[in-house]
Amino acid sequence: MTVHPVPRRALLRMAGLSLAAVPFITQGARAAGSSEISAPIEHLNAALLKAMKAGRKAPFTERYNILAPAVEQAFDLDTVLRVSVGPHWATLPPDQQAQLQAAFRRYTVANYAANFDEYTGQKFELVPETRSVGANEQVVTTRIVPSDGSAPTTLSYVMRQTSAGWKSVDVLADGSISRVATQRSDFRSVLTSGGGSALVASLQRKVATLSGGSLA
Repeated sequence: MTVHPVPRRALLRMAGLSLAAVPFITQGARAAGSSEISAPIEHLNAALLKAMKAGRKAPFTERYNILAPAVEQAFDLDTVLRVSVGPHWATLPPDQQAQLQAAFRRYTVANYAANFDEYTGQKFELVPETRSVGANEQVVTTRIVPSDGSAPTTLSYVMRQTSAGWKSVDVLADGSISRVATQRSDFRSVLTSGGGSALVASLQRKVATLSGGSLA
């Protein structure tokens, strides 16, 4: 589903957090205080903008391939998946865990490719300073500003330092419910009723729907 000029409903479905007003910089005009913490989100913003400019005239797989490297760089997808699955994760056999990791990666990238599919002059603005939310976590905030003067969408990425650098373990948008919390409820319902194989199948169906069948 796409909402114009900004994919607001889709982003709200990912949930959100509105932070206090602070100075912003436009994507591409890197602030002097920008750091390794925000760099993965800067790269993600650039990839999202590129995918939006490619638009729906480009094949879904093309937009998917534009976004996949940036999504993998920006997110600690394995941690997000484990937290979303919860205690069930430890009970799953290794082969099923691997299937879930692959399906979740494809679902996450496909979700972004499906919802960022049109450019109408929007711009990405990055908060030049991060916000600490704990000893090992920082929040990096981006605004997506429509060209028509309507309210921007705020995306807040909770970043955690990993062995591969700073990566997001949650994303919030214009509200108070995290994407991980939303996924946790959805995933655990499927796991309770059908186990790990049911969750793999559910994610695969979602990918097929988001991609219009171009990703099986």
